[in-house]
Amino acid sequence: MDIAYFTKTLEGLPLETAAEITAGLGFDCADLLVRDGHAVSPDRPEEIVKATKLFAAAGLRTPMATIDSTRPDAAASRLLGFCGEAGIGQVRLGFWRYDPSRRWKVQVDEAQRDLDGFEHLAERFAVKLTIQLHGGTLHSSGALAMQLLAGRDPIRIGAYPDPANQIIREGSEDWRLTLDLLDPWFCCMGVKNCGWFPGAYGAQGQRAWHSDWYGLDDGMVPWADIIPHLTATGFAGVLSVHSQYRVPREQALDKIRADLAHLRRLVAAAKE
Repeated sequence: MDIAYFTKTLEGLPLETAAEITAGLGFDCADLLVRDGHAVSPDRPEEIVKATKLFAAAGLRTPMATIDSTRPDAAASRLLGFCGEAGIGQVRLGFWRYDPSRRWKVQVDEAQRDLDGFEHLAERFAVKLTIQLHGGTLHSSGALAMQLLAGRDPIRIGAYPDPANQIIREGSEDWRLTLDLLDPWFCCMGVKNCGWFPGAYGAQGQRAWHSDWYGLDDGMVPWADIIPHLTATGFAGVLSVHSQYRVPREQALDKIRADLAHLRRLVAAAKE
């Protein structure tokens, strides 16, 4: 398993600094976020190659990148072309959002047409494109993601479960069911933890509940069960470690150091 740092926390920093921080946290790999305001912007796709070289100079591999594209157009083609040139094996696509004002089947048909185009681009540029399970989308659960993945070549299109997203948003299902459903396509997993806590009672006597992100060892996702399962089943994909903490960057980085240490302890224990 590759344990990669998702570079979202490093928003606004130059590439050199992002590479230095990622290496300093103790990671061996990076999941490079390509987004406006981040180290690599989608309007400068050539910097994807530069980024991987700078990360390599810091001792980091870049097995994965994250883009926001949901249309297989010329802009997406340029991004994927540079990812292929940079040797990035997996690229997470954007989110096909669910619009409750429109029929679900119509939206699924549109997303499937988009993915038909992306499957061709994946073959053209020799990359695997992944669909992340995420709230507010047509693919928030394994069962829903299957509607988009069924019949697709798992060499070209992959699944990216994210157990914390499924707990803190809609899409919750037994994590073993999620992995069973997505088994042929499963190639990446989002790693973070979360939970719910009670708030105040409202005027009508209904208690409000709120969600938040927690340390990897302190939330509702049973990583102590999931990691041994991944090890026992020979999972050899990417674990993309996310930092969603709503705190100043330096504090978030401290939390990520603790998360990485805990994750590595779980992996080491599972291999004993």
